[in-house]
Amino acid sequence: MMSERKNLRLGGHVLADQLRIQGVDTIFCVPGESFLGLLDGLYDHQDAIQLIVTRHEGGASNMAEAYAKLTGRPGVCAVTRGPGATNAANGIHTAFQDSTPVVMLVGQVARNTRDREAFQEIEYREMYAPMAKWVGEISDPERIPEYVSRAFHVAQSGRPGPVVLALPEDILLDQVAVGDAPKAIVSQASPNEGQMLQFRDLLKESQRPFIIIGGVTWSDKAVKDFQTFAEANNLPVAVSFRAQDRFDNRHPNYAGHAGIGCDLKLKKRIQDSDLLIVAGARLGEMTSQGYSLLDIPAPRQTLIHIYPDADEIGRVYAPTLGIVSGMGEFASALTRLDPVNGTKWSANRQEAHRDYLAYIKTTDMVGDVNLAEIIVHLSDVLPDEAIITNGSGNNTVWLHRFFQYKLYGTQLAATSGSMGYGVPSAVAAGLIYPNRMVVSINGDGCFMMLGQELATAVQYGARPIIIIVNNSMLATIRMHQERHFARRVIATDLVNPDFPALARAYGAHAETVRHTDEFPEAFARACRAEKPAVIEVIVDPESLNPRETISDLRRYADAR
Repeated sequence: MMSERKNLRLGGHVLADQLRIQGVDTIFCVPGESFLGLLDGLYDHQDAIQLIVTRHEGGASNMAEAYAKLTGRPGVCAVTRGPGATNAANGIHTAFQDSTPVVMLVGQVARNTRDREAFQEIEYREMYAPMAKWVGEISDPERIPEYVSRAFHVAQSGRPGPVVLALPEDILLDQVAVGDAPKAIVSQASPNEGQMLQFRDLLKESQRPFIIIGGVTWSDKAVKDFQTFAEANNLPVAVSFRAQDRFDNRHPNYAGHAGIGCDLKLKKRIQDSDLLIVAGARLGEMTSQGYSLLDIPAPRQTLIHIYPDADEIGRVYAPTLGIVSGMGEFASALTRLDPVNGTKWSANRQEAHRDYLAYIKTTDMVGDVNLAEIIVHLSDVLPDEAIITNGSGNNTVWLHRFFQYKLYGTQLAATSGSMGYGVPSAVAAGLIYPNRMVVSINGDGCFMMLGQELATAVQYGARPIIIIVNNSMLATIRMHQERHFARRVIATDLVNPDFPALARAYGAHAETVRHTDEFPEAFARACRAEKPAVIEVIVDPESLNPRETISDLRRYADAR
């Protein structure tokens, strides 16, 4: 009896202990009274777990998602009930569509007030079911270790994704004597020998093979193994939407980015292939060009689809060969395959890379600032290991097209297309890797979504350089309006704050660029500032993307 009393712990302390056992070293949160017991438990782990207090729950969930992308370990965020949970949904949806392992701990009303519409009560299992791998609610404090162990197993295994654990506030304050669960063991499938032999046979028989890689469960080693395979077999390789750091863009086998703003020559090359190998990418809407790239349900090409979740293979496109495997396991298996004779498609590989190099040559832009030249400057001067983050909007098309990613783990972007991702992901990157340069590209509308996380950067010493592409409008929506409802423009104009003044108010360095040739020095000053920096780049609203202007779209409309 004396031993049991000695082992008694508050539920919140049990939870904090489990997080430490799972290897958690950072938690992004907005504190709330609904999880005071957990906060008190984390007080005893301050030497091992850093608690980053963000200014919005959307910032916390997006930072946790970015943490997971960069480290390969689950990102953890903690938010309070009701409004806190709804604010955090943005990052959880991103984690779901991006297949990112995130564990979100969300406060819940006490058990004896459930189902009464108590203060800020929400049924999280219903709310989060469509955007999480698993949603659980712990009703017994003795089961805290079990639930946490399951959460970390589910988040990381197979196709990774977010898990939401609801914490009734009273279970965190109950005292229990319970043992700890061990650290989760990640489980990934591997290809079998027969599948790899069939893979090689299909490759050997092809005349115009092509590869698209992307998605998750990659590592630096897996990327290098896959690159070695592509070299040995002389294969052209493209990357899926916002997965440009999965293959060195300077490599002679690199063929480009099959995402928004895809080169039409690249699109045709994929369509004309007789063998399409897709490794890690879901072949979702953006990579498949609105599901127009391949025939549904049976592609004309022989399709080999490798993915860590069996449910994804055959969801839209029926493959000739489907392999359920993590990318590390698949890339390792490739190293054991004898190369085939790739000389017959050598010319196709060389032409694919030449087309890519031609596509990334800078284009003209209306006004005094050419965003393509700025992106190329960044690509040239940044260290290879610099981390580039971005949110969403038409400004990202310049980044995707003109920046060359060199190393794995240098691109942070939401394939969910969520606005507001650029700033919190940059803050997270700066906290995780304080000795690496972090540059974030944001539209003016995108920045205003979660730009207040600049305060978090200042508070915790992160030093990202935030570039705001300011054209005083929501350009993506304006583009679609002009394209489909010519001259009927509504709800896309923005009246913005003085961004440099706002940045200085937060404690950041600030610059304004009105001409292309001003950018190099402004960026150099930002690099020397030794604190977060904001560079406002004022661009002409006439240029919607590297291919089209507002006037172009109106001429097209008049011609119709």
